[in-house]
Amino acid sequence: MGEIEDAIERADQEAFTREPPKGLKARINFLVGQLKTTKAVAAELGVSQRSVERYRTGERKHPPKPIADRIEAAVRVRWQPRVRGRHRKQAATATGITIETRARFGYTAPVGTTDDGRMRRLTIHLPPAYARRLFDAREQGATDQHMRDIVAEGLQEVYFKDGGRRAADLEVALTDIDYFDLSY
Repeated sequence: MGEIEDAIERADQEAFTREPPKGLKARINFLVGQLKTTKAVAAELGVSQRSVERYRTGERKHPPKPIADRIEAAVRVRWQPRVRGRHRKQAATATGITIETRARFGYTAPVGTTDDGRMRRLTIHLPPAYARRLFDAREQGATDQHMRDIVAEGLQEVYFKDGGRRAADLEVALTDIDYFDLSY
């Protein structure tokens, strides 16, 4: 996953109203409740059905780290989908998203102006239209570069062009991301 995909995932997790199950048995039982069978859970996790049954009964309490990580990821993906969906919908229709980043911004600008890229630390609120485009792109399996382009366009319009009041011919590129965070 890229920086933007990770940031969206973190923002989704911040939307949880309750913490996901912590214990191994509770996590496995939750997955069985979601996927309906131990066979389906085993296929999702890449382990045998018998292993899932052992985790579920408490016969095995400590799976290897890669399997434990897959269990945690599978639970987080399925945990409170309606809550996450409601937060995303609100961001895409009403509230927008807040981007905090430290990255290199490069420019293509008219002759006589500076087009040297430089590192900037920005915290900018983007309107709901950019949130909607970003979430739609993520759902359609867009590349990280495509999502970066959407964010760069939003930052270009809101921050650099100030909603059309200045720098009309400026084109912004987002490169060399030091860190990237997103909230809604």
